Parts: sequence; C-alpha cells; structure tokens
Amino acid sequence: MNNKKPGRLKFLLCMSAAWISSAWAIQPFTVKDIRVEGIQRTEAGTVFSYLPVKVGDTMDDQQSAAAIHALYATGFFKDVKLKVDHGVLIVQVHERPSIASIEINGAKDFPKDQLKESMKYAGLAEARIFDKGALDKATQELKRQYVARGKYGVSVTTTVTELERNRVSVVFNVVEGEVSKIKQINLVGNRDYKEDELLDLMDLGIPGWFSWFSSRDQYSKQKLSADLEALRSFYMDNGYLEFNIDSTQVSITPDKKDIYITVNLTEGAKYTVEKVSVSGEMLVPKAEIEKLVQVKPGDTFSRKALTGTSQKIGERLGEEGYAFANVNAIPEIDKEHHKVSFNFVVDPGQRVYIRRINVSGNNKTRDEVIRREFRQIEGGWFDVAKIKKSKQRVDRLDFFSEVNIETPQVQGVADQMDVNIAVKEKSTGNISVGAGFNSGEGLVLSAGVTQANLFGSGNQLSTQVNTGKVNQVYSISHTNPYFTDDGVSRGFDVYKRNTDSQSTAVSQYSSHTLGAGVRFGVPIGEDTGISYGLAIERTELGLFSTSPTRLLDYIGTFGNTNSTWLGTIGWSRDTRDSAIYTTEGTVQRAFTEIALPVYEIRYYKANYQHQLFYPVKGDLTLLLSGEAGIAGGYDGRPLPFFKNFYAGGSGSVRGYEANSLGPRDATGAVLGGTKRVVGGVELMMPFPGMGKEKSVRLSGFVDAGAVYGPGDLPGSAGLRYSSGVAFTWLSPVGPLKFSYAVPIDKQPEDKLQRFQFTLGSMF
Repeated sequence: MNNKKPGRLKFLLCMSAAWISSAWAIQPFTVKDIRVEGIQRTEAGTVFSYLPVKVGDTMDDQQSAAAIHALYATGFFKDVKLKVDHGVLIVQVHERPSIASIEINGAKDFPKDQLKESMKYAGLAEARIFDKGALDKATQELKRQYVARGKYGVSVTTTVTELERNRVSVVFNVVEGEVSKIKQINLVGNRDYKEDELLDLMDLGIPGWFSWFSSRDQYSKQKLSADLEALRSFYMDNGYLEFNIDSTQVSITPDKKDIYITVNLTEGAKYTVEKVSVSGEMLVPKAEIEKLVQVKPGDTFSRKALTGTSQKIGERLGEEGYAFANVNAIPEIDKEHHKVSFNFVVDPGQRVYIRRINVSGNNKTRDEVIRREFRQIEGGWFDVAKIKKSKQRVDRLDFFSEVNIETPQVQGVADQMDVNIAVKEKSTGNISVGAGFNSGEGLVLSAGVTQANLFGSGNQLSTQVNTGKVNQVYSISHTNPYFTDDGVSRGFDVYKRNTDSQSTAVSQYSSHTLGAGVRFGVPIGEDTGISYGLAIERTELGLFSTSPTRLLDYIGTFGNTNSTWLGTIGWSRDTRDSAIYTTEGTVQRAFTEIALPVYEIRYYKANYQHQLFYPVKGDLTLLLSGEAGIAGGYDGRPLPFFKNFYAGGSGSVRGYEANSLGPRDATGAVLGGTKRVVGGVELMMPFPGMGKEKSVRLSGFVDAGAVYGPGDLPGSAGLRYSSGVAFTWLSPVGPLKFSYAVPIDKQPEDKLQRFQFTLGSMF
C-alpha cells in the first residue's frame, strides 16, 4: 500500500501539469477585445464583471489561470476554456443547468413545502444553479429530519433528469419506513438503587400504554443527555459526591427497528456534611446570610441544597443591587471517612442599577398596561425581588401565555443592566359554554362573552347570557383596574336575573331581579386589596301551587315586589406564583353584602374562600380549598329565601346535582340554608405521557360540603362527600374541563350528577 501511493500521486501530478500546459501555456499578448461563447442564460456582462482581465491588459499564463479560477468560482459554469485569435481573448463556457422543478415523492410525515424550505439552506431550490454537492447536502438534510423523528430506516434516492434549455428536474423518492423503538435500556453499575427506580427518572423508555401519545420510546440524543443529567442530579442530591457516568452505548439492529441503550455508571460512596462556613465580603449582616444556608452539618450531601444556598445568598445580595454577586462553595473532601465540608465564599461584585426596561411581544396590549405592573423602576438599583414580583404581576394579568424576563448587562458599562420583558399574547376574549347532564333536565347550557383586555387597555368587559329554563341571566360588566394611577379599580354592573325552579330540586318559585351597581378596589399591599360597592336591586317574586308554606308566609308579609340597596365590602389576597400554571401560593377572599336599612328587606351575607397550592414533588401540586358562608336577617327581619345558600355540582361538591344539597321540605324540594361549608383536596399532575406540556392537567379529588338552615328546617342536613378524577386542558380554543365523581355515603333523597364538564372558545 505504501509503495502504490507515491506512484499514483506522481501520475496525477503529471496529468495535471500536461492539462495546464495545454490549456494555459500562451504567449503574452495585449488584449484587443474579449468575446464570450457558449452562454445561454448568463448575460455577457456578468462574465465580464467576474473576469480579472480588461481590454488593453497584457495577458500571460498567470492571468489566464486567474481568469479561469474566477469564472469557476462563480458556480455558474462546469467548464471554462480560454482561446486567442489575433489578439482577441475568446472565453468559451459550458453553463451548469438550472433547476426547473423539485419533487418529493413518498413524504407523509412532513409537509412538502417545509422540506423544500429546509433544502434551501443546503443550496438546493427551484431556479437556482444545479450543484451536485448541494444535492448531496439536501439529501442528508432530508434524512436528518426523519432520523430526528426516530425513523432511522428512512431511504432517500434522487433522480436528476435533463430538460431542454439546459435545465434539470430533481426528484426525491422517500421511503419513510417505520419508527425505530427503544427495545431495552440497561443500567450497569447501580448498587444502592434498583434499575426500575432509576429508569422512572428518565424520559426515554420502552414502549408502554402511552407511548403512542408521548413518543417516549423514540430515541433522541438530546433526550438521552437530559436523562443522564437527571440520573446525575438524583445521585448528587442523595449524597453520592463521586457519582460518575462512565460511558453510554447506543446500538440499533440491522433492520433499523430496535434500539438498545446501555449506561455504565459508578455510584461511589455516600457522603455526609461535616462543617459549613461562610466567608468573604457579604455587605449584609453575616447572621442573615448564615440563615440562608440550607446545608447543615450532619446532613447527607445534596448538590441541590448546595446550589440552592448559593442562589439564595446571591438573591439576597441582588436585593441590594449586587446583580453579579458570586457565591462559590469551596469543598474540602475527606475520602477516607466519606465526609465533606463547605466554605461559601461571597464576592458581591459591583452594585448595578437599571438603565432601561424594554417590552416586546405585545402587539395588542399597550406598553403602559405591562409597565404599570412593574415594581422595578428605571434608574433604580437592581433588585431581584422586585423583578420577580414584576414578572409575577404581569403573569397574573392573564393576558399572556408566556412571560419571560432577561436582565442583560449594558455593553461597555460595568454598573448598568437592562430589563427585557418578552410576552406572548393569547386570546383574551372568551366565549364560554357550560354544560351538565342529568336524567331530570337533560343537557343544560349557559354562555358568556368576556374581553379581559379591551382594545389592549387592560380594561375588562363581559356579558353573560343564560337562556336555560331554570336560570336566565343577562348582564354587562365593565372594570377599569387602574381607575387611578395608584391602582384603584372601578367597575360597573347591570344585570337581569330570572329564576324558575319548577324543574329543579329547589323549592318551587320564580323571581325576576333587575339591578345595577358600582364597585371599587383598593390595593393595600403587593398581594392584598379591599373592595367596596353599592348596588340597587328590584326583585319580583312569583309562587306556584306547589310552593312551600314558608315561601307563602314570606310573600304574605313583605309582598311579591322588593327593592334593596346593597352595600358590599371585600378583602382578597393572592400570592400564587402564576395565574397560567399555578404550582404554589394561596388565594384568600372574604366578601360581605348587607341590605341597607332603606327598604323593608334587611339581611347580611358573608363568605370566605381559601385556596392553598402546595408543590409536593416534581410536577405534583396539592390543592387544598375551603369555603364557609353565613347569612341572616337583622332588625327582626328574616333572610329572604331567594338569598339562601346552596351547594352541589361543579364548583362545590361534584357528583351531586347543582344546588341539591341541604334542607328540604316535606315534598323533597331543596330550601337552601343560612350556612354553607364546602371544601376539597385535589392532587394535580401533568397528563401522563405529555412530558413538560403545561396546558394539560389530570387530577384526583375529594370534595365535601353541606348547607344548613335554621334549626326547625327538616331534610338532608349533614356533610356530603364525593371523590373522582378531573381533566383540565387549556386548549387553543379555550379552557376545557371534565370531571367524573362518585358520591360517598349518599342518602336516598340525594340527587346525583356524576359527569360534568365545561368548555370554552377563544376569539
């Protein structure tokens, strides 16, 4: 082999020298004129522009070689020759063909336009000059896209057909093949943890029930890298300081159908923390910094606790304007006794202030709507807590599907940063439809129209129309959340409510209420506010032959038409981390309405709600909710029966018919009550197989609730329970919720409604 290579190289050099000699060996001459021959599509002027030779120049071998090289470099020609005829330089070219058409046959997984677009980056497109190298690149790019989807057996062949006028057509014939599946994942070297436990940490897996939905069994190099990091984090968070992934092997069977993955790892020994110290320039009291340390002597080593400590100390310094604070945990390892000590060295760096706040992505929403939620101000010291709070407040507007904040340093300046907030707007108009089904009423529908961000101003306008045979509601509401610059809101409501309870479990009566009111909201803290309002209502009541005596007595005393001035006052607190996808925080609301002593009706009605979102582990979130209400009359007047509390159905105790819980009369009709208690426990999680997709959630729940009346009311008093599952999807066309609940310890008089759903449509 070694003796043949020099001989072959010498032969090639001799042939090249002979060709150059025949093609370029010319006597120097003065160029009198230049003529181009062989062009079909290319303009002669284009050739002249690339030629490094002009009329009047002296032509020699060196310039001839440069001219040929320059014309070849254009990519327009596959052959170039130079000739001389009595001082005239003749340039003879053979053009490369142009691409007349590109066809892709057999492609089903991708739109053909998408594949053609990707080929442009490889240099292959219709009307371009045909290049064999670009064709090869386009073929490889086509295969790469299929391999990225797990189709390793894809086959791509090409056919190039010459056409008239020096053109070609290019045809790609694709045989997609089957998706290659992960047949087996082997972990080698694990000692303290079972293989099944470790495999559960990985996104990649063997085919299962939801593989068709999640593509979990399709191999991806990026997914494998993420899975290896998940294994590393698991071990490092559980004390294995010396854990290491030694190697990974990925093999595929000859038929390209099955993939085998082997991961070789070394667990190492389990380490405990011996000592922890803090040093450096802290600029805040050392005792305060030490309280932020999550690593304690005697604890099992945890990389998560280590990085969490550095992050918290950095954030604390960030609240003082030190955006580039550096906190390094310097380890001191005792391999003999498997112990490790850490010294957190703090370097605050230079204090930084904010130069500019930039908002992007808000095509509909005005800048001021976003900026007024910011707590970090331009020109102020950088404060990481204020920036987090600003993001949280913008997120809670619920105008955007994504809210991202970056804080890049201003180039060339050491003590300035910008705040860049990028939002992705979502439809804030909602056409909602609610539905439930039961044997008594069949399908019950309601509808409403809401625009939460009217003309991008942040104002809300909503209308509700319910034309059911039980409840009819017509309402219009408008809210300006920034009626004043300091965040006082103002809203107006006009409504008409008609009720006909003849086909429900509720006591038989009808009511027609017309009302209007104004309300204000006043912030008293970052997450807390109070509200108050005044409304006037006029209610006309009607009874039937089946109406209970209690209702007849009420109308006999107060008449069938009542007017009321209603005063309202409320308090709320919202500390949720996100209104889009809540994982932690609380929501508390207290609300009271009082019929002012202007007309005959005088009553009060108070309600308190509390929701707690608690991150359990990973993507699991526990929701604890509770609600309590009490109502009654004053000045010797009773509580109007049409203001009673009810429970049952979606929003209270699922599995029971809406408004069916509580005291009943002798005929079994629900009377409602003066006290209501509702609560629930719900464990929410991403839908299995959806990966990190946040728009879909599955939950299991237990609901409980009861309505109580005055002591003389008979009926089904006492708590009712239900348990079931719920599915929530924030779909592109609006929120969609399903629930199926099974009543627990139900009584004979209870009316059930196991399946319930609501759906909506965005515009």
